[in-house]
Amino acid sequence: MNADALRGHLDALLLSVLEHEPQHGYAIIEALRDRSGGELDLPTGTIYPALRRLERAGYLASEWAIVGGRRRRTYRLTGAGRAELAGERSAWTAFTSVIGSVLNPSREPSS
Repeated sequence: MNADALRGHLDALLLSVLEHEPQHGYAIIEALRDRSGGELDLPTGTIYPALRRLERAGYLASEWAIVGGRRRRTYRLTGAGRAELAGERSAWTAFTSVIGSVLNPSREPSS
């Protein structure tokens, strides 16, 4: 998938992956890959800075945990993150509706 197509949507994708359970960075990358059927195979250099930015914004909280015998930073959604995700979903629905109506009009314009 074209990286430019993700611009502006990465935050919503990350928040969505963390909606139901805390996860460490690599698990988040795997979840994005799995949910997208392999289309979103994003590098750590894209994901980790975004996670830190979302944490600074108050949408995520993190803590160190032992996962699979390794010490990893685990991220979870905060209340503000849940509210942001709801807003992102609403904005995405409106956006896709508008773009869909332009790309796939239901009727031909009258002359």
